[in-house]
Amino acid sequence: MTISRRAFIASAATTLAFTGLHARAQDSDGVADAYLNEVEGYGALQPDPKGMLELPQGFSYRVISQAGESMTDGFLVPGAFDGMGCFDLGEGRVALVRNHELGPRAFDYGPFGLGGRLADRLPRDRAYDFSDTGLPLPGGTTTMVYDLKSGQTISQHLSLVGTAVNCAGGTTPWGSWLTCEETTLTAGLEIGKDHGYVFEVPSGAKGLVDPNPLKAMGRFKHEAACIDPRTGVVYMTEDLQNGLFYRYLPNDRRNLAAGGRLQVLGFVGQATDADTRNQEDAELFAQGNWKNVRWIDIDGVDNPYDDLRMRGHAKGAAFFARGEGLWWGQNELYFTATSGGAAGAGQIFRYVPSAHEGQTGETDHPGRLQLFVESKNENVLDYADNITVSPLGHIVVCEDRYSETKPNHIKVVTPQGKVFTLARNIFRGNAEFAGACFSPDGQTLFVNVQWPGITLAITGPWATAKL
Repeated sequence: MTISRRAFIASAATTLAFTGLHARAQDSDGVADAYLNEVEGYGALQPDPKGMLELPQGFSYRVISQAGESMTDGFLVPGAFDGMGCFDLGEGRVALVRNHELGPRAFDYGPFGLGGRLADRLPRDRAYDFSDTGLPLPGGTTTMVYDLKSGQTISQHLSLVGTAVNCAGGTTPWGSWLTCEETTLTAGLEIGKDHGYVFEVPSGAKGLVDPNPLKAMGRFKHEAACIDPRTGVVYMTEDLQNGLFYRYLPNDRRNLAAGGRLQVLGFVGQATDADTRNQEDAELFAQGNWKNVRWIDIDGVDNPYDDLRMRGHAKGAAFFARGEGLWWGQNELYFTATSGGAAGAGQIFRYVPSAHEGQTGETDHPGRLQLFVESKNENVLDYADNITVSPLGHIVVCEDRYSETKPNHIKVVTPQGKVFTLARNIFRGNAEFAGACFSPDGQTLFVNVQWPGITLAITGPWATAKL
């Protein structure tokens, strides 16, 4: 269904009564844990008269895009907003390249409208894949140009189409977005091509990009990606309860399509049964501890069997519980395991690459992995999904627990592992937050509410957090 801005605000108003009932219900009861205590942050969240998003005093938000809007290219903004990257265009403008996590049959929520009525406007060579009905698959990306000074959306257009379940991804140092398919659908099952790949979308593209899968980066249930700008190494998460953590060593660091080596993370001195999940009454990785890692080559990276994780684990790779959000920080990266830990409420890992990452000498000076945070109380941190790192070095975390009673939040984790709440979703449906990313000047946080599909721009006194 096409969603108008007027209808959106009207429907949001119906949530006001409900808002008051749970506005304080989800405050933490505290955790006696040196690595996971709440701090004041920006203070208490304030009621939102629009019934959408509660923020601390001094912060505000603006709706800058919604599913169903008409775009500059004549197509419709697809639904199911997910991962997103922000890119500087100069003169106070940015490009937001945004994923749409739509499955191969979700045509009515795609860019071509109900029944695919606009699909005949699309040249067939611009879509990666089609369903057995002849319609392009609705997943992919859109690109939005936004003016930071005026707070206005300048344009929106379809930038990749014909893919499926585009969940998260990551930015590249050269200004493109890596969009990741979280599926391993096989050709012949109502679709024409194999899926489970990473695609690259230049942020400056004015229209649809060539839909070329980066097959050497592996075929699996991709979630997110990030690149170490110093080495060009690409790191990737896998959203499965028994997923792995991957890295890609490109032959050409500025041309990922030129091939490379795919590897999976294991631990030095542990040849089998490597596991980080801390579940089934087994603390396998103590919070705050570090482990030296080893990287294991894996072959057959593009095959129809969806078996990379099992073959990798058999060779010594460590299991992670639903690897999702991933972001490069200051000479290190962070990633989430959404359902990891004894409480099943999520973990955040920190990886510091070797000074010889991917090179000769790495064995003698390995990279190190830390279990940075493990949530023992879902009221403090619950189902950490997409993340970004703020200019202050804080990890901004999108929660992803669908519940009729517990609203999702945007949480902030300080470099010391302390937690505070930045925002609460009080809009109908309580969909997950996703796609958090900052503007180049660090003054605007962009974030998506996945369903029905809303992009928000949040501004406020970022430097005033009380820690």
